[in-house]
Amino acid sequence: MIGSDIRALRTTRNLTLKELAEALDRSLGWVSQVERGLSEPTAKDLRAMARIFDVPLSMFLGATDGPEEERGLVVRARARREIGERDEGLVESLISPDLTDDFEVIHSTFLPGSALDEPKQRATIEVAYLVSGRLDIFIGDQRFTIEAGDSFRIKGSEYRWANPYDDPACAIWVISPPVY
Repeated sequence: MIGSDIRALRTTRNLTLKELAEALDRSLGWVSQVERGLSEPTAKDLRAMARIFDVPLSMFLGATDGPEEERGLVVRARARREIGERDEGLVESLISPDLTDDFEVIHSTFLPGSALDEPKQRATIEVAYLVSGRLDIFIGDQRFTIEAGDSFRIKGSEYRWANPYDDPACAIWVISPPVY
């Protein structure tokens, strides 16, 4: 499972096996074996990969593998991988079984009073559906207040968000290509 996610992150970032191996100071063969599930990366390797791919270390940790017949098909709520660092009051988990598709599905909870003050921009197309709460979303120069049942799209634009409200806001995102 981790090997296929590493391969997906590497290819999404247009890195070759050789480039990743050089960045990790590992052999090309070892990286290939990790991606195929034949070798296991160390904690040091995972920290280096998180830095190289610009993802939180938690991306590689925390998931419990379910029964063999469910792997790659079913993600149980208790087995979701938490992603992100929670430093902005955002709690996220991966709903997708892994990162091997052309998209990823994320569950996000925006805590009351939290905000992303510095705009971000990613080379992605993202669609979010707000399941509960309210959220202020800033896309480019425009501000929108999104309520439960509303959805929005961010297509390579700068964005930021704020939840100045008393309740958490929960959203489901579909992001292409995968960025976590």
